[in-house]
Amino acid sequence: MSPLEPWTITLGELDERMGIEVLEESVERVVTRMPIEGNRQSFGLLHGGAMVALGEATGSWAAVKHASTMGMVCVGVDVNATHHRSSRSGYVTATATPLSLGRTLCSHEVIITDDDGRRLCTVRITNAITPKED
Repeated sequence: MSPLEPWTITLGELDERMGIEVLEESVERVVTRMPIEGNRQSFGLLHGGAMVALGEATGSWAAVKHASTMGMVCVGVDVNATHHRSSRSGYVTATATPLSLGRTLCSHEVIITDDDGRRLCTVRITNAITPKED
């Protein structure tokens, strides 16, 4: 059986509203970026929830790319984040890499950095791999 072609990332409504861009996409690595402007909380810092949403989207896309090579889809079952610091301007970059790529479950680590390469947040996401429903 030959592997299927990986799914191509498509932005959702929230992703577009947050200004997320896909910079790189493969089963081994998904890289996205997001502007801080428009995603700040009331104290002028990048909103922690915006970082979690970016991390979840990036990690989920990486999981779907893996699942699509088996003709499957996936659904999130767990996401957690540790905020290390924040930022006020520029862009943040999220890089998702696999921790485990199984047939029924996969986990990714997503590291979010600022323009200076400082780690702002670490997100870990686990997805269940399931058959496509017609």
